[in-house]
Amino acid sequence: MEIKLNGKWTEFPDGATVADVLDASGGQRPGIAVAVDGVVVRRGDWSTTAVPKGAGVDVLTAVQGG
Repeated sequence: MEIKLNGKWTEFPDGATVADVLDASGGQRPGIAVAVDGVVVRRGDWSTTAVPKGAGVDVLTAVQGG
């Protein structure tokens, strides 16, 4: 299946979870947040939240500053 990961269409196996997507794109790092189709997914739910075909997945990195 294809999903749109940070604006780029990317192929993943059917049934891939948020954790699978993160592992394939550089790993689960501290200081990141993930949204699927605009809805933030809690870190504790990453391994059980399936990403639907055609979904938009945004991986966001927290930055500090002012």
